[in-house]
Amino acid sequence: MDKKYIVSPSPHIHADTSTTTIMRDVIIALCPALLVSVLVYGWAELLVLAVSVASCVLLEWAVTKWLMKRPSTVGDLSAVVTGLLLAMNLPSAIPLWIVFIGAVVAICIAKLSFGGIGQNVFNPAITGRVFLLISFPAQMTDWMPTPGFITVPDAVSGATPLSALKEALKSGSSISEFLDANGYTAASMFWDIGASAGEISAGALLIGFVYLLVRRVVKPWIPLSILGTMALIAAVFHWLVNPELYTGPAFNLLTGGTFLGALFMATDYVTSPMSTWGGVIYGIGIGLIAMMIRYFGAYPEGMSFAILLMNCTVPLLNMWFHQKKYGRA
Repeated sequence: MDKKYIVSPSPHIHADTSTTTIMRDVIIALCPALLVSVLVYGWAELLVLAVSVASCVLLEWAVTKWLMKRPSTVGDLSAVVTGLLLAMNLPSAIPLWIVFIGAVVAICIAKLSFGGIGQNVFNPAITGRVFLLISFPAQMTDWMPTPGFITVPDAVSGATPLSALKEALKSGSSISEFLDANGYTAASMFWDIGASAGEISAGALLIGFVYLLVRRVVKPWIPLSILGTMALIAAVFHWLVNPELYTGPAFNLLTGGTFLGALFMATDYVTSPMSTWGGVIYGIGIGLIAMMIRYFGAYPEGMSFAILLMNCTVPLLNMWFHQKKYGRA
């Protein structure tokens, strides 16, 4: 038979996109926020980042080689991304042995125990962060700033704005009094708010997300549905219920892990829905749960818990909502 009539199995058209290129783009997108955090928190932040990334990479290499008996997957850079995202959820002053425990949970339990990349149900970095928050609450909420390479007046404090506000409300202070006393404005919250590396600058995170959009690594539907839901709920409670008990849209969008969670963690390919409408419902669920935890829960921040809970619904959302098949009307 003439070889020109032999057709190879699909796919017949290959793109240049691969797991490695996607992960490399995510690393590049995280660089603005990482740079700001290192400048503000100094060597301590660099150590947390280095230990987190090194631990995730070495653990993935060791487990795949010695326990799973298969070729190592560290070359796809997914372990590096997990390490960066885990570190960006941690205080710069956290003991480094706790960082290693977080890496063990993220890589060994949340990722490789399910079979590795593409098979895990829960976002590895968020799983590691939530485990550490529950297991080591004192160390995970120690936001005392470490000496940085630059001085940013009023950029960092001993508590995150969300936790400081919850304490202020418990002591009888109003929201307007709290905001005035701390000088929180939309502009200041957009560029510099003290906490973890993933909360230090919403502006830096947004710059990185724009890069991902330009590179077509992610689509905006999940982040927009999360941010839109949070803004809508905050607007209803703030303007229609009680403005002195419930914070408004700007405060909720620009503080805490809102931008890191919505832009970089909820959009994880493996643990988010494959369809557009599934992603929209997924994002609405995250925004709703996060706001309910912030307003009525024991924790001041709810983004990590919200993403993990909605990770559980992804198989159902993938079953209920399908993308239109190629060639079908």
